[in-house]
Amino acid sequence: MLPSYDASMSDTAQAPTAPGRRSGDGAAPGPGWLQGLPPQSFFLVSAVFHYLGPAFAVLLFAHLEVLGVAWLRIATAAALFAAWRRPWRLLAGADRRGHVLLAQLGTVLAAMNVLFYLAVARLPLATVGAIEFLGVVLLATAGVRTARNAAALALTVGGVAALTDLHLAEQPLGLAFAFGNCALFVLYVVLGHRVANRDAGTGAMSGIDQLGAAMLVAAVVVTPVGLGAALAAFAHPALLLAGVAVGLCSSVVPYVTDQLAMARLPRASFALLLALLPMLATVIGAILLRQLPTGQDLLGITLVIAGVALHQVPAQETATAS
Repeated sequence: MLPSYDASMSDTAQAPTAPGRRSGDGAAPGPGWLQGLPPQSFFLVSAVFHYLGPAFAVLLFAHLEVLGVAWLRIATAAALFAAWRRPWRLLAGADRRGHVLLAQLGTVLAAMNVLFYLAVARLPLATVGAIEFLGVVLLATAGVRTARNAAALALTVGGVAALTDLHLAEQPLGLAFAFGNCALFVLYVVLGHRVANRDAGTGAMSGIDQLGAAMLVAAVVVTPVGLGAALAAFAHPALLLAGVAVGLCSSVVPYVTDQLAMARLPRASFALLLALLPMLATVIGAILLRQLPTGQDLLGITLVIAGVALHQVPAQETATAS
């Protein structure tokens, strides 16, 4: 899940910018000592934690059911953002249309996280991450219809096709979850953009407030299917702490550092740096999960990296977090 790109964002997949924010626009947030750090350092921290959290989640699958880990991730992120931003105030002050949009956003976020975890339980982390980026390039192509973006889309589709061909026979269900997560990411960006446009000029809801409110809704939505699977963790403090760490690494750290990077980097530079993410997913999967890529894996991931590096974001794009 792309965090500020998700979104994952993942979480994630996260798109290049968060709602209501534009890369390089406005004053850079954060305390004074952060101002001296290069903006690429914030992106690097965000990128590493973007896949470090899911890698820890995969390791937890040996002790907890996948849906239980997904619940712990979402519930932890919701609790942390609630304590920090108190988004229920925004929920209480929103009108009916605002409530509907945030309910849709949170529901999609919950489903996206669940499908992402179901996918990485069956497929290499790098494969799921690469498929997720198909949504990023599709959105860019829809926003800016140029030969450059057409070429980027062709490269990305070629890479995803190579990865799909490699895993289709052995893990068709895993691929279905991965493409479902990708489709939900696109829908999440569209809904997040609607919320951002609705609040444009009012200052009513920043990207981080939107994420906090959506996380609260997501926690409610995922509880009926995930809480039961997570109960075992409450009897084992180490497992519970591990689940909290997954939420912290998957949502909180990537989102905050991503905001710091976006405030300092030009939009084009940020979009180009996104190409590093599939590579980092490959490296983290290999080191932490022993998911060593084959030659065809590397070919597919390389094509996706090339497509992401080539794609051109719309001039006024405001995408959302996961």
